[in-house]
Amino acid sequence: MIILIVVAFLMFPVGNALKGYYPPQKADEIAALAIGDTVMAGTDVVDESKIRKVPILYNPEYIAENFKEGKYTEIFIGLLSGAINTPMENITGGSISLDGTAENYTGPGVLTVQNNRLTVNPPGTFVWGYKTPYTTAVKTKNGIEIKNIDKTLKVVSANDVSNDTITNKYVSAATVKSWYNKADVGDRMTLDYSLTYFSDGRNLVPPNEIQKFFGNDTITYMKNYPSGTPVMVYNSAKNDNVAGTSSSILESYPQYGDSGRELNARQFIKAWNNTIIPAHSKSTGKETVEFYGLLDTNVSGTGATGYVTHGVCPPGRAFRDALMSAGFPMPSGMSSGEYSVNVDSEPGAGITVRNTGNYPLKIVMWTSGSGPSMTMYAKVIQLIP
Repeated sequence: MIILIVVAFLMFPVGNALKGYYPPQKADEIAALAIGDTVMAGTDVVDESKIRKVPILYNPEYIAENFKEGKYTEIFIGLLSGAINTPMENITGGSISLDGTAENYTGPGVLTVQNNRLTVNPPGTFVWGYKTPYTTAVKTKNGIEIKNIDKTLKVVSANDVSNDTITNKYVSAATVKSWYNKADVGDRMTLDYSLTYFSDGRNLVPPNEIQKFFGNDTITYMKNYPSGTPVMVYNSAKNDNVAGTSSSILESYPQYGDSGRELNARQFIKAWNNTIIPAHSKSTGKETVEFYGLLDTNVSGTGATGYVTHGVCPPGRAFRDALMSAGFPMPSGMSSGEYSVNVDSEPGAGITVRNTGNYPLKIVMWTSGSGPSMTMYAKVIQLIP
């Protein structure tokens, strides 16, 4: 070790003078993944085969630095060949070990370059992306072309459509067949979704990596909400601030059928319970919740003429009032007064809430009792670091 230090010390003045003629390696050149990719702790993020060897004459101090990193073989080869690896700590930054592995954080990090050093940024308190079409079926003259964004994966004949030949996480083969029989050539149907446009600028995460990085709860959330919905994939908030609350009672309107009204009221609560809306974004409720039309001879023009989703207005009032008491604007698709849900609005995916605040909000809804006396509750919670 003493000999190595002496060699480095004697060579340093010459190397320092020549260093300017030998430009340093760019950090993104050694990345094992694309810059912007999601990275979990324990992932190899440095491709050591891409680390440049430099003449020892230019960087004699690398002898001591490689020794400090425990890379004795590299030192020996370097002394014999006259060229030595750039030390890992010279080209990597935070959250990367001397072995080139992501470390010392929890959650889905992101690979970046900062100050010309390859770095893994731990996730912020909140990370969210948007549900975006990824795998599509395109009707052709002879079958269905399966594509990931614009890349064709395969062509399936109409007779071969099955749960084995298509991606069926969101739609079944029977649904695809029904669509095919009605669609025109060139029409598209979305089969699977990615997450894109992340709050921290990370790269698109394709469908097959969503569970690995963000867990099964994220996939479940995505399945319930429409395309374009913001999806919170990481939340380490330590405080829940109840910003608004409200409640309402179902009451009896036998002319519309109280049992049907109760069913629709419970469906409204199911459509909105546990919806999370990031700061300065908007979201609808779940699109997978089904509402039931109840005959009302005084109303027409609502799709199936004379049928209305009676029963959604009482929970809608609790929902609306909790949001507005928390300082948020009236959701689109809703009105003030007793009739809270517009007659032409689908009560889940047809209502949009705008979060104009600086923190994500979570909507919680529940019931107590049953029948006309059933009470419905709504709570708006701000998620605060």
